[in-house]
Amino acid sequence: MIKKIIYFTTITLLVFSCNTEKTQNEMAISETAKTQDITTFLGKDLTIYTTAKDTDMRLSLDSQKQFSEAKQPLETEIAVFVNPEKQFQEFLGIGGAITDAAAEVFSKLSADKQEELLNAYYSDEGINYNIIRTSIHSSDFGLGSHTYIEEGDKALKTFSIEMDKVKRIPMIKRAQALINDDLVFYASPWSPPAFMKTNKHMLQGGKLLPEYYQTWADYFVKFIESYEAEGIPVWGVTIQNEPMAVQRWESCIYTAEEERDFLKNYLGPTFESNGFEDKNIVVWDHNRDLISHRANTIFEDPEAFKYAWGIGFHWYETWTGGDPKYDNLKNIKESFPSKNLLFTEGCQEKFDPTQYQRWSNAERYGNSMINDFNSGTVGWTDWNILLNENGGPNHVQNFCFAPIHADTQNNELIYTPTYYYIGHFSKFVKPNAKRISTTASRSTIESSSFQNPDGHIVTVVMNKTDEPLAYKLVVGESEVVLDIPAHAMQSILY
Repeated sequence: MIKKIIYFTTITLLVFSCNTEKTQNEMAISETAKTQDITTFLGKDLTIYTTAKDTDMRLSLDSQKQFSEAKQPLETEIAVFVNPEKQFQEFLGIGGAITDAAAEVFSKLSADKQEELLNAYYSDEGINYNIIRTSIHSSDFGLGSHTYIEEGDKALKTFSIEMDKVKRIPMIKRAQALINDDLVFYASPWSPPAFMKTNKHMLQGGKLLPEYYQTWADYFVKFIESYEAEGIPVWGVTIQNEPMAVQRWESCIYTAEEERDFLKNYLGPTFESNGFEDKNIVVWDHNRDLISHRANTIFEDPEAFKYAWGIGFHWYETWTGGDPKYDNLKNIKESFPSKNLLFTEGCQEKFDPTQYQRWSNAERYGNSMINDFNSGTVGWTDWNILLNENGGPNHVQNFCFAPIHADTQNNELIYTPTYYYIGHFSKFVKPNAKRISTTASRSTIESSSFQNPDGHIVTVVMNKTDEPLAYKLVVGESEVVLDIPAHAMQSILY
């Protein structure tokens, strides 16, 4: 099990207040203080944790070093530059989805393996997840389709979450008990009940019929009320999982205008009238490629704007070989700075049981997390936290990878490199941390940094190349020379 982290240094930030009109002496004192602030890292310790391919290092304490006085970097050197004076978005957290599939697999594990899994994700000894996503009734990851009402019940008189109480909710509550105060729990629908849709089926797309807009908004309220009655506080919802994808599993299509109008005319006002103004509504919940159009359409409307907490996104635009559209995220953050970006789903597709340790899977996660955060994203949600040895269960055979798999035949947990790469962020970066300015002098290194509420800084560095690299970490007027192995991720604490 991963060792607990011990922080070795405390950074004291000096705050100076000055009158608007200063004497020359006061100005000199202020400049001296400024210099002292910048050089507070001199002689301070750094603690480095590393995960590396073809080694036994997995979030392992690698080394401890000290900052020395910085020198002008040479063009031939690789450097990562961190400026704690430039702060950006506040960190919400990292987590994954507890689906019906995850709960089904979890139920087949022995009691000690269940504890191991929960601690691996949600404890200090593990990687400190604090976000949980789940589906509003069924998704493809489960044993079959279901809703919370009898077919045709427009009045929602038969609404019941009894099916979720069997396996899903007990697992959520056990995770919740480990997270405590920082829990962010949100839910997404994959499809309304069949009778509410144009195609009269939960699968294969279709649209929500206008005469059921209010009923569907009321359904969200019933879900929140039912889960909170079980002691699970609901942070928020997304309006629709992947609203532009006709899938062979549960799916439903909304154009940008349809989602905007459902939000401003139905879901937002319904939350408001039921006292749920504190519940966060996330729009889009689909890929980065078309995200700008959705943001422009919804956020430019003043009524829709006021109900939307932010916009969620997935990474599956890369399915067909496309590049991750990180610039689209930056554009949204620049265009609508008061709205938040939330990564709501990603996984490695096309499950292959011989490829649990495929390192490129983890590097896909590392690249996405670093660039998503550097683009302004506040939180990051993986897909299923647990799947079986077949990449399921999935009732339409859409089998995928998870960070941890269970070999249910042998009651064993299989940890993939992805689990550790996610942990390089989730284990060390705390809720309410602030992202701080971080750049690299070479594309061979990718990096992001956060300053935790207690003042400690976490810089995450990834090397996707086949060669070990030496690089300088430069913070203000201090620097340290570090080494990162080939195909490795590091978390540097200082």
